[in-house]
Formats: sequence, C-alpha cells, structure tokens
Amino acid sequence: MFDVTIIGGGVIGAAIARELARYRLSVVLLERKSDVAEGTTKANSAIIHAGYDAKPGSQKARTNVAGNALFEGWCAELDVPFRRNTSLVVAFSDDDLPGLEDLVARGRENGVPGLSLIDEAELRRREPNIGPKARGALLAETGGICCPYELTISLATHALLNGAEIRLNTPVTAVRRENGVFVCQTPQGPVASRALVNAAGVYADTINNQLSEDTFTITARRGEYLMLDKRFGPAFQATIFQMPTPMGKGVLITPTVEDTVILGPTAEDIEDKDDVRTTAGGLDQVLRVAALSWPQIPTRHFITAFAGLRAHCDRNDFILGEAADVPGLFNAAGIESPGLTAAPAIAVELAGQVADRLSAGKKDSFKPPYATRKPFRLMNQAERETAVAADPAYGRIICRCESVPEAEILEAIRRPLGATTLDGVKRRARAGMGRCQGGFCAPRVLELLSRELGVPQTELTKFGGASRILCGTLGEMPEPQPRAGQERTGETHA
Repeated sequence: MFDVTIIGGGVIGAAIARELARYRLSVVLLERKSDVAEGTTKANSAIIHAGYDAKPGSQKARTNVAGNALFEGWCAELDVPFRRNTSLVVAFSDDDLPGLEDLVARGRENGVPGLSLIDEAELRRREPNIGPKARGALLAETGGICCPYELTISLATHALLNGAEIRLNTPVTAVRRENGVFVCQTPQGPVASRALVNAAGVYADTINNQLSEDTFTITARRGEYLMLDKRFGPAFQATIFQMPTPMGKGVLITPTVEDTVILGPTAEDIEDKDDVRTTAGGLDQVLRVAALSWPQIPTRHFITAFAGLRAHCDRNDFILGEAADVPGLFNAAGIESPGLTAAPAIAVELAGQVADRLSAGKKDSFKPPYATRKPFRLMNQAERETAVAADPAYGRIICRCESVPEAEILEAIRRPLGATTLDGVKRRARAGMGRCQGGFCAPRVLELLSRELGVPQTELTKFGGASRILCGTLGEMPEPQPRAGQERTGETHA
C-alpha cells in the first residue's frame, strides 16, 4: 500500500507528485495515457497569466498570483524554457476602454504587480503589427510564456528521481474507500493508499463523485488553435489578448518559447471528454477573430492545428483541498485557465496539506532535477564541433526542421521517464515539431525507437493506444485484387 495515490499526469498531478516527493511518503501517480502531459497540458496557450482577470477572492485569483511569483524560479531550477514577455489586453474601440480600467482595478485587488494602461501610441511602438482599430491596452508586466509539456515531463522526472512511482497506461476505472483506505481499480489491479489526490482533469468529477456527497460537474470546453512557422516568431513580443468574455480570455496571439506563434483558442462546450478534433468552423473562427488583432495574418504559413480541452467546473472556480466529508481525499479539480500558472502554488499547498494529514516530515535530502544538455539547435559552432567530437551521433541530423541530431533522440528515449512513442520523442527533443511536422524525420525516429525499446516498428504508436503508425510490412501486405472486369496483365504503366 502507498501513502498517496495521485490520479492524473498533467502539469497539476506532476507538480503535486514532485512536491510530495520532498516528504517521507510513498507516492504513486496513475496516468491513463501513454505519457505524462497527454491531456490538457499538451494543448493549451502556454501562457503564464498575470492574474488580473480572475474574480477577487477566488481560488483562481489567489493561486494565479502566487503561482506566477513561483514560476520563473521553478523553470530555472528545472531548466525549462520561460520568458516574461508581458501581456497586453487590447481595446479595439472606445467602448472597450472602461473595461481595461475595470481589469486594472480587479488586478490590483488581486495583488497583481506591474499593471498599467498604455495609450495607442505606446501600444503601436511596442507592437507595430497590431490592428488599425486598436485604441489602447492594459500592460501586464508579469505575463509570461513557457513550455507546459516540458515542464510537466521535468516535474514528473524529478518526482521519479526522488522515489515517486509513475505508472503510465493505467486508467482508474473505479475508486472506493474502505476502512479509511482508498482503492483505485485499474486494469493492472487495485492500487491502495492512505490518501488520494484527484488531479484527473476533465474526469475529476467522476473520481470525486464516487467518494464524496459534495458533488460537482466538469464540462469539457474545447479550444482550437492554429500555429505559425517560427519565421513569424518576431511578429509580436507580448501576448496579445482581446477583451475577455464569460467563456474565457478570448482568442489570443502569442509567441512561444520556441519562436512559433499560436492563435486561439475557441471555446465550445462538448459532451465527449476525449474529443480533441479540429473543425473547419472552429479554425475559421480563430482566423476571423484574430484578424482584429493582426489583419495581415500569413495564412499560407500555418504548420499545424490542434485542439485541447479545458476542465470547466459548474462552480466557476478551482476546487482545491481536502473534501469535508472524505478525510484523505484531496481535490485539484476544475483546473482551467489560469491552471498552468497556478500549478506551482497549488502543488506546494496541496502537498503540505497531504503531509499534514499523514503526519509526514520532509526528507533529509532531495535529489536535484534531471540534468538536460543544451539543445544542438541552440549551440554555437564551437559547441557543436565539441559535441560531435565527443559523440558522433550529434553529427547525424534526424529532424532537419528543428536541427535535432540522433544523439538527442536517443537521450529522449534513454532518459528517466523516457519516450516510448513518436509524440513522446517530439515533446522531449522537438523532432517532428517543425515545418514538415515529422514528414521527413518520422521514419528515422521510428527506427531508433524500435532499436532502443526492442519493439517492432509495426507495434509503435504516435501517442499510445490504437495510434499505430504502420499497419505491416510490404511482404505481409495482401496482393491488391483487380477490379471487376479487369485482368492482371503484369504490365506497368508510367
């Protein structure tokens, strides 16, 4: 039996696992998918919010501001990309200007530093590509950007190095509490623990409502995005927001830490909690709304589209802490925006509460994070020559779009909590993230995965489950049958 079970391997679950690993506790994290960061965490805006939008006094407001203050230090410790690029909420009519003043007042009530209003001239000086209807903006100096999946992988790996257990491909099909012990039923068998942390994302209501009479409902809110090639990374320095709506913070335009540009998201409540398809209507909406901020969107240079789900709770706030009627059940539920920003604060707080409940003290020592190497694409010429001399695998470029050598793909597979899928390699080494989206490098990455894992290429997947890339080999494929009225002649026609 474990001391603590965490359900969910997104940024919240991984962050809590890392913080719990500081204590004298046995911890296991259960993730239903093939990797951590496979749900909401991999498909969001990657924004570190300042905290001006959340309702004063709410859990969102409190943990947003606290998490923002912790974020830069966490990323530095874990060697995860982070940039405090600032945020701008732009008024596109004179009628919007009072709304900016309201946001400033709300932000100051929340304790957000670095808020100010700037006029149109200053806005255009900062962002010359902003649309012609812009009249002014709210400047939030503490706004930032990061890489959510890199952060989550690093947090989960750090937890693993400090004794936590990470079980992937382990869905929780039912949960019960017997004689003060929580039992999670999984296809691999039951997992028992003294405490349970519910960080199950869009399924957090399912977990809570099996145990507690204080029920709530999570609705999956789908958001669709478009991504531009990195040649347009300099188009905007800040994250550009339009005025927020009751459905969210609206369609934004933001650079990423890898210098691509994201446009989106939409906001559509859906019934299927696994439906992350993109739609023509949704992507058209992103383009139409984003054009107000950037009329000259280079539509011929999108490299991918994607969708993610936000866990919208019927209480319109995060649900955090121990359930009043179920001692030992700790919720981190309803985590939508600004959940990424709030993750450090939520993790520190909940880990402390769990440790107090179990009367656990901190360990005498805590191992440092997994040490990553400087990416080849960021090395100067001298550093590249040194790397190739030390390891010839650095001289074999597998992903040309992102300049990823074989050595970095092998590292992504061999490292603790290493990749077992194409997407796992992509999120650890960026192979397949560029202009061709894996069109060139995927066959070579499959070869390396197959060799390193000892798994036939036909068994490998894009992201686990039924997402196999290959259906067989040429020698195994059935002969095509001639159509009716047509005979096989053996002739080849050019």
